[in-house]
Amino acid sequence: MLSNEIKSLSISERMHLMEEIWDSLCHESVPVESPAWHKETLDVRMARVLSGQAKFMTLQELKDST
Repeated sequence: MLSNEIKSLSISERMHLMEEIWDSLCHESVPVESPAWHKETLDVRMARVLSGQAKFMTLQELKDST
């Protein structure tokens, strides 16, 4: 499916397409590897949590901040 075909779909249809793609990836026999930058990002975030520098907020606080 080409990009312009995807753009012509409704939001609901695109969301359904994403779900179908994600579901197909979850059932692959070969595991999908996360990229190295993803692990680096998670490591940085965990270091902030462990050092006490991370700030946590509730979902409502997040909604109110936007």
